[in-house]
Amino acid sequence: MIYQPQRVTPRAELESRTIRLQEAMRNHDLDGAIIIQNADLFYFAGTIQRSHLFIPTEGEPVLLVKKNYVRATRESKLKYIRDSPNVKEMSATVEALLGHKPKRIGFELDVIPANLLFFYQKLLAGVQIVDISGLIRQVRGVKSPYEIDLIREAAQLNFQMFSHVKEFLHEGIPEIEFASKLEALYRQGGHQCFIRMRGFNAEIVYGHLMSGWNLAVPSFFDGPTGGSGLNPSFPQGSGYKIIIRDEPVMVDYVGVKDGYMVDQARIFCIGKLKPHLTKAYAVAAEIQAAVKEMSKPGVCCADVYEAAVQIAHRNGLRDHFMGYPESVAFIAHGIGIELDELPVMARGYQAPLQEGMVLALEPKFVFPDGAVGLENTLVVTPQGLENLTVFDESVGFLP
Repeated sequence: MIYQPQRVTPRAELESRTIRLQEAMRNHDLDGAIIIQNADLFYFAGTIQRSHLFIPTEGEPVLLVKKNYVRATRESKLKYIRDSPNVKEMSATVEALLGHKPKRIGFELDVIPANLLFFYQKLLAGVQIVDISGLIRQVRGVKSPYEIDLIREAAQLNFQMFSHVKEFLHEGIPEIEFASKLEALYRQGGHQCFIRMRGFNAEIVYGHLMSGWNLAVPSFFDGPTGGSGLNPSFPQGSGYKIIIRDEPVMVDYVGVKDGYMVDQARIFCIGKLKPHLTKAYAVAAEIQAAVKEMSKPGVCCADVYEAAVQIAHRNGLRDHFMGYPESVAFIAHGIGIELDELPVMARGYQAPLQEGMVLALEPKFVFPDGAVGLENTLVVTPQGLENLTVFDESVGFLP
């Protein structure tokens, strides 16, 4: 049987993305870009087979495939795909494609290891290597209707998973056992398991599912919650803690379908929540509503963040907002092929929102005995934020 991928990125979609990057490159006096990171390859070429994607400032991109060429030709709809097992020929190939020796070539310097950068500097002697990661992330930050449709499919996967939470949650179940039941549903529904993150040493698997005091265990993860995890080699998320009555249980999971993801969190409880947690949850919902109304194209991301902080402060909860005892200085992050995309609603991030941006908005409050809040993935529209992750936003109580 010949392998054929179930879904490939349409050529028109790849061309639109390339054109936007080429326009940005022209404004920075570049001859072109060489893309090698998997997420960016998938975005611009539709495949992550080991390749160098050369995108000239003018003209068609060329995918130079080291491994596996046959599979790359089936997965990518680019016009020009070449079998190129010898990377040392790349310099001559790029010069031939341009018709002249390049002066400035962009690379993804935010993710390329230093040793690999040294290799390319030697390989492309006489060419100035320029960081193009910011331009790529800006292009990727605005989603097309095609991408938003894929994100909606990921949201549907999450809806199915959340619909089974109460079926598996019961007093006395260990967090890790509860997590495994939900994660099995994910896999059966087509979740690819791997969650891409761009940041150095940024790691996560499925997301965070914790309860009670474990929601307040701090860790290295750049988010409001950490969790004990199972051991110090991966110190975050579910642990061996037993879920008991009258404590918050947070299911904060990332659904992924066909490379695109959503981030969503809901609170469940067997019994009842303590008054301070109930109050904090109501404030989190208030913050979400205010942010949704405020977040229109042209609005500064930092201004939205500060408005959210003011609501927390006004309700006497500033010290517990977005983490405790250490907090993070954002309330929303871009999401798409990677979990940590642009934009971010964060302190000092002055970029304006644009129609088509997709963000995971997560107002949360953390206390020594637990955490509450909610998270949704939303798209920026002319009217504000449209929620893509639809599921009951009230606390899911169980008797």
